[in-house]
Amino acid sequence: MLQPVYRLDRRGLLRAATVGVVGATLPKGLAATGGTLTDKPVGFGKAKSVLIVLLSGGPSQLDTLDPKPDAPAEVRGEFSPISTTIPGVQVCEHLPKLAQQTDRWAIVRTLAHREHNHLLATHVALTGRPTPIPRGGSDLDRVESRNDFPNYASALDYVRPRRDGMPSGVSLPNYLIEGPLTWPGQHAGFLGTKHDPWQINGDPNDNEFRMQALTMRDGVSSGRFQSRRQLLDELNAGHSRLPGIETDSLRDQQSLAFGLLTSGKLTEAFEIERESDVTRDRYGRNKFGQSLLLSKRLVEAGVPVVQATMGIVQTWDTHVDNWGKLKNTLLPQLDQGLAALTDDLTSTGLLDETLLIVMGEFGRTPKVSTLPGQTIPGRDHWAHAYSGLFAGAGILGGQVLGQTDAQAAYPVSNAWSPADICSTIFNALGIDSSATLTDPLNRPHHLLNGNVISNLYTGATA
Repeated sequence: MLQPVYRLDRRGLLRAATVGVVGATLPKGLAATGGTLTDKPVGFGKAKSVLIVLLSGGPSQLDTLDPKPDAPAEVRGEFSPISTTIPGVQVCEHLPKLAQQTDRWAIVRTLAHREHNHLLATHVALTGRPTPIPRGGSDLDRVESRNDFPNYASALDYVRPRRDGMPSGVSLPNYLIEGPLTWPGQHAGFLGTKHDPWQINGDPNDNEFRMQALTMRDGVSSGRFQSRRQLLDELNAGHSRLPGIETDSLRDQQSLAFGLLTSGKLTEAFEIERESDVTRDRYGRNKFGQSLLLSKRLVEAGVPVVQATMGIVQTWDTHVDNWGKLKNTLLPQLDQGLAALTDDLTSTGLLDETLLIVMGEFGRTPKVSTLPGQTIPGRDHWAHAYSGLFAGAGILGGQVLGQTDAQAAYPVSNAWSPADICSTIFNALGIDSSATLTDPLNRPHHLLNGNVISNLYTGATA
């Protein structure tokens, strides 16, 4: 299991700087500008950062962004729709702030894929690829593995590695684990640990939240730290003259560790206590709201891919008490946090260069159901049609893409897959369509494996 950065102490990070990973090798990914196409897809290079808000467990499309008030009671559920700033478009009554900000968002109602299992669907959502399962494998073979396809932050780190001490990706506030099962799609997969995104396991709403790994050990001054680095550089220079010893990858690890320790911007980004009480209250004094605020600070610091997960594993997996959980906790926190986030990104101009995506790994069944032994109804897994939100980085707000049938069960217009989301993300980041990843067997894999969702930028009817 990937160890959270939150638990890495200062001595451990200094040890990484002086020891490194001797057997590591440098990647062979193509440069982002190494393609041959002369005409770039719409939206190319519009984003400096991507912020993915993952609603783990799968929110109901009917009870959020695609209500069907004329459907039978066993389909429409308990909520009423409300109007939005888009004429004729409604959303759930428990998203009032979003309803007044739909001019910033493109609502996509026809996301779809084939995986109805949480683990498989999470890998698909976070990589754009199906989970590799050994022939004859079981559910336990679907857990996180180094055979997985890399997630978005890891793939970006491979094709566009950073040399400034800033990580290519940060995920927060928790790793998706349930019992013995670790959700796939959360790390670099076959690219190896070198390209894993930072994983923060901690509650930014906790007054004791600190990133201890980003501070010097007590008694280690800046001058003393630099003298240690100078000594290490001299040792590396001596090793480089010895036959049969590879030091390039070792220096990569050391440079990354030193960069993290000396990156003032990154250190300050985690100091969420710098924010005023008024700002923190606007986001909501809860784990999710403060995670969005911290995500905003990471985007401001220049982290290119940030993933904020609402809740823990399967928080939105509302087989039981779907409407109670949505009404009392999930939708109010989501509505408040997203409103504050987009307000701040808009006021600073960062929304113009930040691609925002809000989605689960799938949706919920149109028909209300009650599990055996339960008395409070809910909805089950459904990947045939579900909804998401897209904003920023050139995307035209105030539009709805895709239409589902009368029960929000299946698309009746164009549908988009996680592969299309993958291509849209990397196109927005300015990664050429020819970019490839190379696995341990030296096999190339095209990074952009779907179609850019051009309607997000053109406003064309889908």
